[in-house]
Amino acid sequence: MPSVPSSPDLAHLLSHAERRVVRRLAAVLAEEDCTVEEWRVLSLVGDGRGHPMSEIADHALMPAPSLTKLVDRMVADNLVHRRPDPHDRRRVLLHLTPRGEDLHRRTAQRVHADQARLLDETADGGALAHLLLRLTSAAGTPLAAIAADAPHPAAADVPQPAAADTPRTAARHTSG
Repeated sequence: MPSVPSSPDLAHLLSHAERRVVRRLAAVLAEEDCTVEEWRVLSLVGDGRGHPMSEIADHALMPAPSLTKLVDRMVADNLVHRRPDPHDRRRVLLHLTPRGEDLHRRTAQRVHADQARLLDETADGGALAHLLLRLTSAAGTPLAAIAADAPHPAAADVPQPAAADTPRTAARHTSG
């Protein structure tokens, strides 16, 4: 049994929570014979708009080759189908089949009910989900942009090297 983290290391705490939440999600999805990866595809494509594979790969947190194999299996299982993008014939968009729509509806009900129970246990009125969205956004911001826009008090205490002080820049200035 994994231990509960003893330090306030944010990355460790988030990883620990993510593993437990995904394990719980997998158990809920198994009741419908669906995997977490399939659910991630269904949950995005379930909006009926059709999505390109690159967008689905980002949403499903999968590399493109692995997603292609998964989608091939889902096509063979008659859950999704590919259509050419009407605006760019070089791209294909993924859509749910009627069978995929049915699986999406059933799994979405189960997933949302379980997530509501889980969030109710935190008794935070949805603040956790909101904070995680903000954290995800902030973590995606390059550190240089953060320092330039709003220096954090702790960041102001850290000496920043001048451009000429970095090994790469110094090498450029001395090589000729």
